[in-house]
Amino acid sequence: MALTAPSESPAIVVKEVDLTSGVPNIPTSTGAFVGNFSWGPCDVPTLVSNEATLVGTFGSPDTDNTVDFHSAAYYLRYSNDLYVVRDYTSLAKNASDTNASSVPLVTNRDNFDGQQAQLTTDTHNFIAKYPGTLGNSLKVSFSGQGDTDYANWVYKSYYDAAPGTSDFATAAGATNDEAHVAVIDEDGAITGTAGTVLETFPFVSIALGAKTSDGTSNYILNVINSRSQYVWLASVPTATFGTNAGSAPSSGLDFAAGLTSDFNVSLVGGVNSAALGAADFATGFDKFEDPNALAIDFMIAPGMASAADHATVVNDMIATAQSIRKDCMVIASPNRSAVVGQTTSAAAVSAISSAMTSNAFTRSSYLAVDNNYLKVYDKYNDQYIFIPAASSTAGIMAATDNNFAPWFSPAGTRRGQYFGVTSLAYSPNKSERDTLYKAGINPIANIPGQGILLYGDKTHLARPSAFDRINVRRLFLVLERAIAAAAQNILFEFNDEFTRAEFVNIVEPLLRDVKGRRGITDFKLVCDETNNTPLIIDSNQFIASLFIKPARSINFITLNFVAVRTGVTFEEVVGTSGV
Repeated sequence: MALTAPSESPAIVVKEVDLTSGVPNIPTSTGAFVGNFSWGPCDVPTLVSNEATLVGTFGSPDTDNTVDFHSAAYYLRYSNDLYVVRDYTSLAKNASDTNASSVPLVTNRDNFDGQQAQLTTDTHNFIAKYPGTLGNSLKVSFSGQGDTDYANWVYKSYYDAAPGTSDFATAAGATNDEAHVAVIDEDGAITGTAGTVLETFPFVSIALGAKTSDGTSNYILNVINSRSQYVWLASVPTATFGTNAGSAPSSGLDFAAGLTSDFNVSLVGGVNSAALGAADFATGFDKFEDPNALAIDFMIAPGMASAADHATVVNDMIATAQSIRKDCMVIASPNRSAVVGQTTSAAAVSAISSAMTSNAFTRSSYLAVDNNYLKVYDKYNDQYIFIPAASSTAGIMAATDNNFAPWFSPAGTRRGQYFGVTSLAYSPNKSERDTLYKAGINPIANIPGQGILLYGDKTHLARPSAFDRINVRRLFLVLERAIAAAAQNILFEFNDEFTRAEFVNIVEPLLRDVKGRRGITDFKLVCDETNNTPLIIDSNQFIASLFIKPARSINFITLNFVAVRTGVTFEEVVGTSGV
């Protein structure tokens, strides 16, 4: 409000003041995973919601990457939010046309844009959109205005009419600029049926700058690179369409010169990535370091064979979760060789203990470790495989969020059930579960009559603390993220009693709600002149202190059964019998 009246003469001025700020809804069941896949964008987090979307985006697994694929797929049995980063090694290559002087590696759109000029110099035209052998199944077919064989073109039925001259070219005095393009699964590796037409691009123009009637680009290079799910076009093939292709239209320019028949190119040279190493996984998880870019709750560790490599990756993930993001947890299983292939459960427990001793995980409340690998059926390759339990353990936590709340323990018969599992690599007995639990490892066991269950809810924190339980760590992560988002509303406001009262009024209802939903037993919020002293105010700071008593999960149950004589009253023995 101005220092003076808002009008020079009597008037009614209407203003709005928004005091409806509150705590925003915070999603709490989003996973993050890095793996080796057959297809799909590399180096960029891609959100998938179910196994069908996972297949559509990253392809069906082969025997080399099936463990990574199924680790992601099994998380999606519990939650519909998973960010996947496809990583790769230098062995990976994209399939491309045979006339090129190099074998390309194009990982995503930004990568393509950055090297398009060099790809053109290397005489590339069409390139499979992503690295891998799946690209070798692709074929691209053209028919243009100069094509005398159009009537017999095998893909003619997918188009309404023969290509001709676009309105854009006509207005510029040019002719015969249109072409039809079809992308085909020539070998059937993508769809399962050889010769399937994957996508069509009708009436595109080979004239640079061509536009449709609504003003969008109709230039063949722009259309394919913005709309195709399977191929990039680095440069227009002038050897096919003639030297006019890709030229600006001018009076009398005939773009059909040189094209006298159908043009087909089969892509070759695609190579899958080799198995990912520790450095590859660490680089992939670096894509999740910025908490402002992506909101995630679980970073799911891979299952590496070597204990040293496994610890390197997991500890790098812990550093990201605990020191950089501070809003998510790492979920890990032991290294593969410590579990898979062990002949007895005792041998597995011993191998896990040895691996954890020589290649220890960082002791942190931001890490939860289980003990097992799950035997699951790989329908894509008709085989049984062992996958790290970590993805399903993270999925159980996500399902607990969705069905209960983040501050409930994910373990036990009510919430800790594993789905779609044929068997475990091993099932520890009671004494073996004791050994694992004392080491901060949550046992997964096949309990007779109850199924395969998560039988522990510890974080990997070494010292006794409320944060040595998963439900407490997750309670604080959710509260911290939600209240920090709410605090954005008072940033740059004055640090006075009105702003402090506004903050209290925003946060206290959230804490009361969590208390009512059994997440905390009591709380106190201090945000007044006692912690916002003149010195704090003069340094442009604002302080709120939240004291929280978290609810604790039951880990040990004692049932006392006391036999008493017939003539004894219960009041005589209750309180004196040690119960």
